[in-house]
Amino acid sequence: MKRNATPGNQTDSSSSSRRYRYTKVLDNRKHAIRGLWRRNGKFVARITVEDDAGRKAVKWVPLKAQTAAVAQEEFRTVLVERGEDRLRHIGRCPKFSDYLDKTYEQRLATSGKKPDTLVTEHVHLKQLRESVGHLTLDKIRPYHVTGHLQKLKQKGKANRTCNLALVVLRNVLKNAKIDGYIKSLPVEGIPCQRSEKKARHLYTREDIDLFCQAGLTASRNGVEFTDYVRLLAWCGAREQETIKLRWADVDFEHKLLTIGAEGDTKNREARRVDFNAELETHLKAMQDRRAPDSKWLFPSPQRGARDERAKSLRESLLLTRAASGCICQDCKRTGFGKETPKACPHCQGKRLEHKEQVLPYHLQKFGFHDCRHHFISYAVMSGIDYMTIARWVGHKDGGILIGKVYGHLSNEHAQLQATRMNFGPAIVTVPQAVRS
Repeated sequence: MKRNATPGNQTDSSSSSRRYRYTKVLDNRKHAIRGLWRRNGKFVARITVEDDAGRKAVKWVPLKAQTAAVAQEEFRTVLVERGEDRLRHIGRCPKFSDYLDKTYEQRLATSGKKPDTLVTEHVHLKQLRESVGHLTLDKIRPYHVTGHLQKLKQKGKANRTCNLALVVLRNVLKNAKIDGYIKSLPVEGIPCQRSEKKARHLYTREDIDLFCQAGLTASRNGVEFTDYVRLLAWCGAREQETIKLRWADVDFEHKLLTIGAEGDTKNREARRVDFNAELETHLKAMQDRRAPDSKWLFPSPQRGARDERAKSLRESLLLTRAASGCICQDCKRTGFGKETPKACPHCQGKRLEHKEQVLPYHLQKFGFHDCRHHFISYAVMSGIDYMTIARWVGHKDGGILIGKVYGHLSNEHAQLQATRMNFGPAIVTVPQAVRS
């Protein structure tokens, strides 16, 4: 015994060591049950497991049983799980933030997702770290998830943003379930929030011509910008799919335009659009004035000696929109609506100056995706079957979405044809031979 030790201290340390010691569990005949132990008043199972390299190791699996008989049944269940390679997680579950750092973000970097998608996921992961990063994966409960979504709503986030946060969290927890850290997803049963879907305005051919006419003078790249808008409207492709087109994708002989030849479309598959009269005429006009030193349909105006495509023409779109309305001298924003507001809705500044009205009010919010809506709408009203339209625009459902969203257009066309029905008295023409 040490000099300062006391008998009382010795008793406390020895009892504490016995408390945390593993002891065998005995059956009714006072025989030790193989693989079943008790520690600190709780039952644990001692099993041997193999890792991915085939190395064997002894693991202690905590059991929930309160009696020896129930512990035996649970121990048999553990052995079955081990035999079927679905053994529950053994050991300490990592925190949500640690799992992101050590596992999930590495998988995310090699997932093949698009750069814009990765940026969105990282933004939501940063917010999730602040909300549930301190919790271990098996301690995350549905009320933690709903609490995070409620915080986003209090910050003024849209329903779609909240739904994206739910999707990102679900992706992380699915990976944790595959790794064996959790058995069920706490996000199950949490519904997505309904977002308002406003009716999209249907722009006509005259609207697109008028917008392109304004775009010619609103931007220094007016010709390339208007070519881009018209091509979007005549082929129905998406914004990024169209700006990546090469002249090698245009087949004038077979009258086909290949979208996403490199597999960089939204659904990772290339598709072909058959020429219509407007598309063929427009591509031939673009070919007559194409840049001889570029392989791109829309080369970058600042490419210099390098052959690079334009990254985006959205700046030209904003300049064209700003060609009408009024301009705020404080934040330099333009186009606030049909009537001049008393204050700028963006900065609340009151130094507003009128500009010449070039575009009608309904064209001040014209966007690139409206061209795709224009193409599909007029294809439906032209009587083209939904499967063909779906193949042109890259829908994988065989036209079901087009039927749901644009079906009313074909109904209006059918109703217009129904007005030509005549239920009046029929005029019977008697042949000349019968008259004689």
